Amino acid sequence: MVLPTIGAALHHARTLGVDRLDAQILLGTVLNQSRAWLLAHDTDPLPAEAGARLLALLQRRTQGEPVAYLVGHKEFYGLPLRVTPGVLVPRPDTETLVDWALALIPEAPPTDQAAVRVLDLGTGSGAIALALQHQRPHAQVVAVDASPQALAVAQANATHLQLSVQFLQGSWLAPVAGQVFDLIVSNPPYIEENDPHLAALTHEPIEALTSGADGLDDIREIVDQALTHLRPGGWLLLEHGHDQHDRVKNLMERKGYCHVSARFDLAGHARCTGGQTRSD
Repeated sequence: MVLPTIGAALHHARTLGVDRLDAQILLGTVLNQSRAWLLAHDTDPLPAEAGARLLALLQRRTQGEPVAYLVGHKEFYGLPLRVTPGVLVPRPDTETLVDWALALIPEAPPTDQAAVRVLDLGTGSGAIALALQHQRPHAQVVAVDASPQALAVAQANATHLQLSVQFLQGSWLAPVAGQVFDLIVSNPPYIEENDPHLAALTHEPIEALTSGADGLDDIREIVDQALTHLRPGGWLLLEHGHDQHDRVKNLMERKGYCHVSARFDLAGHARCTGGQTRSD
């Protein structure tokens, strides 16, 4: 099939059911041009080689492959992140967790105490840890993931962004035995293992998505283990499913966390739950 112009290419993408923004991102990647440039050059001829590359990408997109995997990157909290099929694609909802964490980390380094220590569990592409380190360069940020493939992507992102996050491999808090932090954050797997929506997420790593029959196995483990790794008055912040706040709040309160509350995503759902260890 021949796509004669840029406009014709974008029209063909729409006939395939590909979202307009997705199509513009894919074509912009093929041509190494911005979306604004595409709109201003709607009638320009499309080189045959670029058309063939676009058709191949559109075919993969219609099969459900995320745009971020197709183009190899995703922006998160203003940072360009490399992503691969070995890591979860960062979601805008997770910026809710970053906003909350930043509100708990002083903007300026403390003058009368040690640097604020932050731990990101299940870092994946490094999105949360790198966003926090970028916004609070004086903090000491440590990031953990069980997957060596994910850590390789996260480390590459840190190197590209010149951010000094420390990365450790292992299951949840095992790699930081004996260490304590002022703040622990995590976007762990939280989807029920038989959730019908998983059919639309087959291209992303299943181990980063599901967590037992009710989706809370990993959250239970983190809530339990984090207590001994938080300083008095330290905070644990967790992202979870849109309907899981009440259950996560109950888990945290039963373990003794105080001031347990929620933060809401752009759709108005209670997307994150956090609690504080007692300071007395």
